[in-house]
Amino acid sequence: MEQYSGVFDPEELSVLGSLFDRAVSALPPSMRTSENRTAIAKLILERTAAGDTQLACLTNLLITISPQG
Repeated sequence: MEQYSGVFDPEELSVLGSLFDRAVSALPPSMRTSENRTAIAKLILERTAAGDTQLACLTNLLITISPQG
């Protein structure tokens, strides 16, 4: 992904949605609150805005902690 421009194409949205889903699924059910889901979404968007390197680090972390990964 390129530097955040305020608009995402469908492929980028798919990737970001997948990251969000993995992050939420890595949480214990009791922590899957609306507040935590919002915080995760903000974190993903912030890392995306910061560039590919920080998003790649976040992706690697989510793969490591995800029960699906």
